[in-house]
Amino acid sequence: MSWSIEIDANTCIGSGMCAGVAPDHFELVDGYASAKEDRVEPADAVVDAAESCPVEAILVKDVETDRVIAPEE
Repeated sequence: MSWSIEIDANTCIGSGMCAGVAPDHFELVDGYASAKEDRVEPADAVVDAAESCPVEAILVKDVETDRVIAPEE
């Protein structure tokens, strides 16, 4: 099982919450969030980062089923 990480560049405000919560998975590049890898092994830190984004710019999905993991609706 693996997850995909998508960041909506038009929504991201560069708060840095994702990089603070999950520095192994996210970083700020030119003031905006960037995933260090597009596909990752399931990890609580990735979910926490998506859930902590103040504008919900991060979408985490199960690669096999396309089910949204985070943020929760």
